[in-house]
Amino acid sequence: MADEKTAQNVEARLSRIEGQIRGIRNMTAEGRLSVDIVTQVAAVRAALKKVADMVVAGHVHQWLKDVVGEHGAPSDQKVEELLKVFNQYYK
Repeated sequence: MADEKTAQNVEARLSRIEGQIRGIRNMTAEGRLSVDIVTQVAAVRAALKKVADMVVAGHVHQWLKDVVGEHGAPSDQKVEELLKVFNQYYK
């Protein structure tokens, strides 16, 4: 992971997702309506995508620093532009 703050954010999100999954299990055990379950599954999918986006962003930042070196490292704005292109393509 690129930095400790990102790692902590990812861990917190994964903990919330874990709770959402437990909630979905309970909903299915209780025989809740399919539409309610599918809504929660969609929320989990979106949350997992956000985690993946964070991990990829951290990796890109670190990779560029390693490749370019500290003196020639690209600006955060340029990295964000690159990530925006990735995100648009992989939607």
